[in-house]
Amino acid sequence: MNAVGIDVSKGKSMVTILRPFGEIVSSPFEIKHTSSDIHSLIKLIHSIEGESRVVMEHTGRYYEALAHQLSAADLFVSAVNPKLVKDFNNDSLRKIKSDKADSVKIARYALDKWQSLEPYSITDELRAQLKVMNRQFHFYVKQKTAMKNNLIGLIDQTYPNANTYFNSPTRSDGSQKWVDFVSTYWHVDCIRKMSLNAFVEHYQNWCKRKKYAFNKSKAEEIYTKTKELVPVFPKNEITKHIIRQAIDQLNSTSVTVETIRTLMNETASKLPEYSIVMQFKGIGPQLMAEIGDVTRFTHKGALTAFAGVDPGVNESGSYAQKSVPTSKCGSSNLRKTLFQVMDVLIKTMPQDDPVYQFMDRKRTQGKPYYVYMTAGANKFLRIYYGRVKEYLSVFPDPS
Repeated sequence: MNAVGIDVSKGKSMVTILRPFGEIVSSPFEIKHTSSDIHSLIKLIHSIEGESRVVMEHTGRYYEALAHQLSAADLFVSAVNPKLVKDFNNDSLRKIKSDKADSVKIARYALDKWQSLEPYSITDELRAQLKVMNRQFHFYVKQKTAMKNNLIGLIDQTYPNANTYFNSPTRSDGSQKWVDFVSTYWHVDCIRKMSLNAFVEHYQNWCKRKKYAFNKSKAEEIYTKTKELVPVFPKNEITKHIIRQAIDQLNSTSVTVETIRTLMNETASKLPEYSIVMQFKGIGPQLMAEIGDVTRFTHKGALTAFAGVDPGVNESGSYAQKSVPTSKCGSSNLRKTLFQVMDVLIKTMPQDDPVYQFMDRKRTQGKPYYVYMTAGANKFLRIYYGRVKEYLSVFPDPS
């Protein structure tokens, strides 16, 4: 048995090959992530007598190209959680951190865990694209939030609280009513210079042009509030340019967010579990992107551990701690998505949903927010695993 430990970094990797009892087949050597170097590594591993298993840490995106190429060459590859390697066999008082030392440690880990190593599975193209889109989606949502807050900060200097006048939901094209409103009425003097009747007529034409519902009493309310406001910046071309520029940036990012959202839904709809997953309340393609193929998990506990919402255990003798923090060793992106799903359930309060009933019961018992939210996420994943896996076993390909 030959253990190939690979410490992966950007553009290059350190490789060590060991056999049982510390026999060194190949001392640490560096390869670049080029086709020629990877082909040479594959040829070297195939030339070694005996079964070989390649182990690398599941970190970032750097390992994926190498893991994909080695798997495609009929090599056993396992990508493990870096915490498992970090906590493995720390039997030295010296703290050594180098690529060579790490590759040796990974190879030793491979020998010790030989029988329990899980093979790396090549993610199909649709799931890989969906996951990338989801990461891009979250990136642009953060940008949108930052730009929204920036615009509100600017508007407070020219038209305070204008963002609170409307609560209409975001349209499919990414536009929001309050943003369209301040794009036209970007300063209090844009309204105060008009009479009430003139503003009502102007506002009515604006609603018609932007395809919003017109409400005369709303227009009168806006006019009355505006007359009492005190701006900081004057109404001039410089102020107008600053406000309009911030609005353009926000609108552009909003369009990008909605475009990615639509594309994600279209992509997710091609996956076999889409129909059953969308029956869950508060679920979207984001969760499917982060969980991936549920059949790769051997049991429910493996999925909750992957998400890092599995309950810990702290017992010794007659002592048993009742409330133990979760591991949080899994995917932080999946945990974030799960909390968003739990938040939807808390806000919508679907009385027939077992997860909401469970969280509401915990909340009634006086459990802290993070306790019942995490417990709800754990219960949700267990239900998700059971339903989706059962569905796929009966209908493996609904198309």
